[in-house]
Amino acid sequence: MSSPLNQASDEFANYLQAARGYSPNTVKAYETDVLDLLDFLAKRSVTLVAELELDQVRDWLYEADQRGLSKTTLARKSAAIRSFSSWLKKTNQLDNDFAARLKSPKASRSLPKVVSRETLADIFENLSSLATPDNPNGMRDLLAIELLYASGCRVSELVGLNLEDIDYSRNILRVMGKGSKQRMVPFGAPAREALDAYIRVGRKQFENEKSGQALFINSRGQRVGVRQVYALVAGLLDGTPTGVAGPHALRHSAATHLLDGGADLRAVQELLGHASLGTTQIYTHVSVERLREGYKQAHPRA
Repeated sequence: MSSPLNQASDEFANYLQAARGYSPNTVKAYETDVLDLLDFLAKRSVTLVAELELDQVRDWLYEADQRGLSKTTLARKSAAIRSFSSWLKKTNQLDNDFAARLKSPKASRSLPKVVSRETLADIFENLSSLATPDNPNGMRDLLAIELLYASGCRVSELVGLNLEDIDYSRNILRVMGKGSKQRMVPFGAPAREALDAYIRVGRKQFENEKSGQALFINSRGQRVGVRQVYALVAGLLDGTPTGVAGPHALRHSAATHLLDGGADLRAVQELLGHASLGTTQIYTHVSVERLREGYKQAHPRA
């Protein structure tokens, strides 16, 4: 007898988390997409795995497109269902991988926001003025921004840092990236100075039995969350030429400024933890665009 779709979706989510090592965010996104398809199918009285067909999925994606969802979102939904279909085949719940021929819409890739060196200089000057011994929040905020820009790490990687992940002798962080992959990323002298001050003075003012090994802790002694860092960055960039943007803007800026300065593309790929060099190459386009804009503004015959 065929399995109910809702039971299969629960087992699929467990598989993604346990067997594939996907991040919680990816698991949640895929699970949401599969459940969205199941809701669509339930309205058409399709509730069993054996009743799944490719045309049903295409109808679901068409309806999502008509709702105005972005190509990026549609591409992720397609990937989620292809993964679900493949898993159903591997677990012998289906005889054929019904979604193997499902094509994803080509996601449009816009150039990432980059914070200028001048804007960053103003931000760091402001943060430094607030990072005083009597303001541990200011010391922590300065360190967070320094490390995001210095290392190009993701905000989830930043807030997940523990004290034991810092190599003080070489100014290197050990971060846990996507797919539970570890990598080593360097940071520079300004970040080291902010780190030393925070560890020596700032963190001790918040530390309690809840803190554990977390590097970034709040006033209650608990690990700082992603939302808090996002709000910090958004607030700092609000009113600047960059406009409101999240922590990823600092990751984009680190990569672009490295390439502007002549860094090797593969070195930047390793720093950012990109699985594909093609993902890193978007920053070469950013550098070209910046060169073109600078040329238009500065060359007499542009």
